[in-house]
Amino acid sequence: MRRSSTFARQVLLVRVGRRDGAAVAATDLVTPDHRWTDRQRRRYGRFEAEVEAVMPVSPALAPAAPVDEAPAMSIPLLPGDRTAARRAKFALVNACTLSSLMLGMLAIFLAMQGEVRVAALCLIACVAFDGLDGALARKLGVASPFGAQMDSLADMCSFGLAAPVVVYASLAGSAPAAAAAVACALVAACAAIRLARFNVSPKDGRFFCGVPTTMAAAVLALTVAIGLPVSGLVMVGGVALLAFAMVSSFPYAKLARLVKLPPWIWLAPVVGALVDIRLTFALVVVGYLVSGPVLWLRQRRTA
Repeated sequence: MRRSSTFARQVLLVRVGRRDGAAVAATDLVTPDHRWTDRQRRRYGRFEAEVEAVMPVSPALAPAAPVDEAPAMSIPLLPGDRTAARRAKFALVNACTLSSLMLGMLAIFLAMQGEVRVAALCLIACVAFDGLDGALARKLGVASPFGAQMDSLADMCSFGLAAPVVVYASLAGSAPAAAAAVACALVAACAAIRLARFNVSPKDGRFFCGVPTTMAAAVLALTVAIGLPVSGLVMVGGVALLAFAMVSSFPYAKLARLVKLPPWIWLAPVVGALVDIRLTFALVVVGYLVSGPVLWLRQRRTA
């Protein structure tokens, strides 16, 4: 107790006056008297270090973390060897993706000018380029996360925005504008949800979860291109149904699986297209949409 009180008096010594009687502030800190230091050394045989200054430390402030001043590293868009040949292949694949994007923009401009049939053909070309870029990326060995994101953004522009704009322009005068706008807006919203879900979901090699955005856009484009003879309200209902099919959980077979079907199954659509292409197209679309719920019920029964 004596040692601690002596040391406390040295540190927190308050000077209340001077020899000349002048008052000073009570909070001034002074340097400890050396006589106290010598007396402590003689009494206890040790020397305590002098306290030169007392700095207040706020307990509420955590110590500042060191700032990482390392320069930001850029991630290469093309993984692997960046040779001239691979860069050319990578540029070719992304050129196909950008072509799909530009054709989608052209389809919007043509639809605004009333050229809905030509705009629908541009959308069909978008579908072709969309399938081409993925096939080329896998065959040339230049598939990358950057290419996947580019493909998703191009699909949103071409199939999520251009397709409903073309359909809305084709429905002008044949259906109420408000109903057509709501149905086309559903296509855009469901396409965004479908693409975002596809990017974060595990891939299934056999089935799609919901109707793919590319296939939905192809159906809409072909409907406008061939001029399906249905009323405007029926067309609006079909567009809304197709939009909800994109975000459904029904399994739909992929094109590679459909190609492996027996040849006689493909014979009926081919013959039907030669007789009446519009009716055949409508039956094929309805059959594909119905196949999702049928497969879903079959999987639940076998599970």
